[in-house]
Amino acid sequence: MIFVVNYLFLIIMLLISIAFLTLLERKILSYTQLRKGPNKVGFMGLLQPFSDGVKLFFKEQVNLIFFNYIIYLFSPIFMFMISLFIWSIYPYMISMINFNYGILFFLCCSGLNVYGLLLCGWSSNSNYSLLGSLRGIAQVISYEVSLVMIVICYMIFTYGFDLIKLMNYQYYVWFIFFSLPLFFCWLCTCLAEVNRSPFDFAEGESELVSGFNIEYGGGGFASDFFSWYGNIILLSFLTVMIFLGCDIYSFFFYIKCIFMSFWFIWVRTTLPRFRYEKLSYKTWKLFLPLSLNYFIFFLGGIYFIKGNYFINLG
Repeated sequence: MIFVVNYLFLIIMLLISIAFLTLLERKILSYTQLRKGPNKVGFMGLLQPFSDGVKLFFKEQVNLIFFNYIIYLFSPIFMFMISLFIWSIYPYMISMINFNYGILFFLCCSGLNVYGLLLCGWSSNSNYSLLGSLRGIAQVISYEVSLVMIVICYMIFTYGFDLIKLMNYQYYVWFIFFSLPLFFCWLCTCLAEVNRSPFDFAEGESELVSGFNIEYGGGGFASDFFSWYGNIILLSFLTVMIFLGCDIYSFFFYIKCIFMSFWFIWVRTTLPRFRYEKLSYKTWKLFLPLSLNYFIFFLGGIYFIKGNYFINLG
């Protein structure tokens, strides 16, 4: 019962965080474009996300003539539920399930987002949505390889897949200090995983109108929207845990999470969309070789240290 209550509390806090992250994004985008942004609903526009949510979920559902009805309705819910399931890896010390393989669970669930993306584009029976979903699938699958390799590099240090161990091993020094190039590689991979600028090919407005979710409106669009922004918060959380120290009981930890979420928005205001061939070039010719080299370097270093330890012990 305590597990259910804690998990429900975590989900409610996540939904509130998503709401205010959308408000933060609209404020940052507006000030970078020399305008105010939403400021009418509530004090300084603080109630604007709740107003938008009520509007979206109470809008009339538009039924298309040629579409796969059940899959069309189920796909956004599937993506939203997957984004909520991943948050069960949050490393509570007490009163929560303890995942000894939390990182593996994260990799499995993040891989399932590909199926939601495919079903959203295919079930609409629209050329624009199908092209957007195919672009997004190629992008996510490509960058998933680099993401897994980077995560495995740091699991070598902790000798396991438990997120709590990241806290113990970064007590004296953060992992970012001896792997700064890999940190920048991780940041770019995170942008590609959540289809953010400059890798937002699945939602290419200038080419595909709105991409894979062009036929969605109301609750379906809101579910898609929530799943992507929930993944942004999750990747910000994992970035701080893996690279920037992992003391989840420190207030400074959550300040760093907020800064990483702000960074996702900051990149959107700064960089234009890449050409599509540069997307594939970066992952296969830059990020993957770099992560493989770091993996071999870390693995060799660990075995060298362990070998010397046992030799001296003998």
